[in-house]
Amino acid sequence: MKKILFSLILMMASVQLFAQENGVEMADSLRSNGKIYVVVICIVIILLGLLAYLFAIDKRLKKIEKEGNNEK
Repeated sequence: MKKILFSLILMMASVQLFAQENGVEMADSLRSNGKIYVVVICIVIILLGLLAYLFAIDKRLKKIEKEGNNEK
C-alpha cells in the first residue's frame, strides 16, 4: 500500500512539472515591458493595507475586551 501511495505521489509531481512548460502570455508580456514591477507593487500595497486594517481591528477588540473585563 505504501509503495502504491508513494508512486502516485511521484507521478503527480511529474505531471505538475509537465504543466509548467508553457509560459503565461500575460505575465511574459508584462515582464518584457517592465510593467510586472507595477503589478507587484500594487499587490504589496494592497496586502500592507489589509494587514494594517487587521491590526487596527485587533487593537480595537483588545480595548473592548479590556473594558468588558473591567465592568465585571
